[in-house]
Amino acid sequence: MVYSDRTSAGRALGAHLTHLRARHPLVLGLPRGGVPVAAAVREMIGGDLDILLVRKLGVPWQPELALGAIGEDGVRVFNPEVLAQVDIPARQLAAIEAREHAELERRRQVLRGPADPIPLAGRAVVIVDDGMATGATVLVACRVARLHQPVRITVAVPVSSTEAMRRVAAEADEVICPWVSSTLSGVGGAYLDFHQLADAEVTALLR
Repeated sequence: MVYSDRTSAGRALGAHLTHLRARHPLVLGLPRGGVPVAAAVREMIGGDLDILLVRKLGVPWQPELALGAIGEDGVRVFNPEVLAQVDIPARQLAAIEAREHAELERRRQVLRGPADPIPLAGRAVVIVDDGMATGATVLVACRVARLHQPVRITVAVPVSSTEAMRRVAAEADEVICPWVSSTLSGVGGAYLDFHQLADAEVTALLR
């Protein structure tokens, strides 16, 4: 199975989420790659669309591999298995985290601007990304969302590793993924078109 692009992946994913239509869900895309998937899901199941800002803390020489992730409201999570495999000095890890905090704030200003986020309290929330390799980014997104007291958190991704599914299942109320692979080396391999989205593409989808 290979998706042509993120929009087609979102439509395929949305077909597995029709049970949420009656809940008027709040669909949250993880910028940038998760937003076109989330927009397509929202077309399928209705509800509202917004973003949830999180940043992966990537290994410097292998950015796809997550040391952990940070999110809004100061939430952070680390991947102990990856940290045990790589030799990252504390000072370098702090520098990586500081850089990603700066990018998180930049994205908040550019993508959300002066608008307030849609409140999560009391909502059935669907957290959407374009895929999960380690699951660290989605894991921290679940923890950020949980702070705002939604009634339910569903994680929905088009593709995932089996390990990421296991990790995220411990945080979410429901995890939906039509393509789970025990040999997933990177999310990009599941797409024919996996281009790096520009901020303008994301803001256009949110409008």
